[in-house]
Order: sequence, then structure tokens, then C-alpha cells
Amino acid sequence: MRILVDSDACPVKDLIWQEAVTRNIPVIWIVSTAHITDFPQPSQVVTVDSGPEAVDLALVNRVVTGDLVVTQDYGLAALCLQKKAKALSCRGREYRGEDMDRLLTERYIGSKIRRAGGRTRGPAPMKAADRERFSAVLQDMLDRMIS
Repeated sequence: MRILVDSDACPVKDLIWQEAVTRNIPVIWIVSTAHITDFPQPSQVVTVDSGPEAVDLALVNRVVTGDLVVTQDYGLAALCLQKKAKALSCRGREYRGEDMDRLLTERYIGSKIRRAGGRTRGPAPMKAADRERFSAVLQDMLDRMIS
């Protein structure tokens, strides 16, 4: 079991690292060249081009059954679930197969509105409650995956 992180816009890297170190779980941070930052050491950092979907493709090509993926991307989460991995959003939502059709449809509709010149709401700013929920759900998921 490993934790793979879509690191480009992940605001909870510190919480992931804390749980990983506590449980001795390897973490793979996947980041584009446009978002390189400092990562906790020792870490495995995979740097990819900043092209569209480059991080997603690199991550999905590495994920295997039993891994945990942290991402805000519904499409990437759906692909990882198909590979029998678990997926978690940075706000503490555990992605489940039964939710993916609805989430992907909502994403498609929003994309269609934006392409037509309309506007859609983005995510709310990250709050302390979001971080707390993420931490609690991460711990719960890891407990279930390890036992």
C-alpha cells in the first residue's frame, strides 16, 4: 500500500505526510514542472511536464490495487477506482463508485457552460473544518485499508 498524491494543488500535504510517517506508508508526490515546491524528506517526487493531464496520466499509470490516491480531480478518481485503488479528495470526501456518474456529469455540464462563455462557481476557500474532516477521513480510510 502506498499513498499517491496529485500534488499540483493539494493543500493538505502536511496532513498526508504526518499520517504516512506515523504508519510507515510510502508517499509518491506527483507534480508538474509548473508547481514544483518543497516536499517532506525523504520523499519520492515524480516531476512531469506541465501539459494538460500530465500529472493525472503519470499517477494513473503508477497506481495499483490497494493504493490510496489523494486528488481533487473526479476523472482521475474514477480511473483509480477502476484500478481497485481508494480515492480521497483534499476536503475529505471519499470517492465511491456509485457517486462517480453524478460527479462526472456535473463536471461535464460545468465545462459545457464555461465553453459557451458562462460562469460557474469554483470551490469555496479551504477552511480549518475542511482540513479537520480530511484528517479524520484519511485516518479512517487508512485504518480500514490496513486491517
